[in-house]
Amino acid sequence: MIASFRHKGFEALYRDGTKKGVQPAHAPKLTRILGVLDVAQSPADVAIPSFRAHELKGDLAGHWSIWVKGNWRVMFRFIGQDVELVDYHDYH
Repeated sequence: MIASFRHKGFEALYRDGTKKGVQPAHAPKLTRILGVLDVAQSPADVAIPSFRAHELKGDLAGHWSIWVKGNWRVMFRFIGQDVELVDYHDYH
């Protein structure tokens, strides 16, 4: 279950389908990612080839990243069986 968000626009897409706060071209994939994160209980649950999910290192150790398009990523971490601090941004 998704416990918390960092990105307000991404949270709005999750809560009511509003695409206003995200790149419109990314909305279909972001919706798929949200669906997977909402039921994920471990990193193995997000190991979908098109997501290119990987654990981050350094200052972001413990966080995971999913590729959206270009430099855009969804980042999050697992706390127990919940996903939290879900963020959507261009981090490169």
